[in-house]
Amino acid sequence: MHRNVAQIDEAGALLERFGLMAVAGTATEALAYGEQRLLEVAMAVALRPKVLLLDEPAAGLSTAQGAALFEQLSEAAAGTTVLFIEHDMNLVFRFAHRVSVFVGGSVIAQGTPDEVRANEEVRRAYLGH
Repeated sequence: MHRNVAQIDEAGALLERFGLMAVAGTATEALAYGEQRLLEVAMAVALRPKVLLLDEPAAGLSTAQGAALFEQLSEAAAGTTVLFIEHDMNLVFRFAHRVSVFVGGSVIAQGTPDEVRANEEVRRAYLGH
């Protein structure tokens, strides 16, 4: 019985952390798309993986929701290696520790966000400079 209480408390804490407590009693299919995405990430974090691979986790989210997702993810997944594929370069530069940039299936740059941001080939390909 105690284990179930602890699991319920942990689930509640994750829902709260990802801003989903207000919809905790709502069926998943009735959630807004952005809320479904947040729930998916919260469920993945709950498993305490060593490595978490996320493919465009901010897709379909507003800019604020995407930033909030990554903020919560960076806190909730402490101790987990998070590998994410993301096209929102603002999110990438804000949250990634290491960045690999691909164009046409080939790596054109790797390094810290600052190193990649300063790379001329990356700037031409993705940042329009």
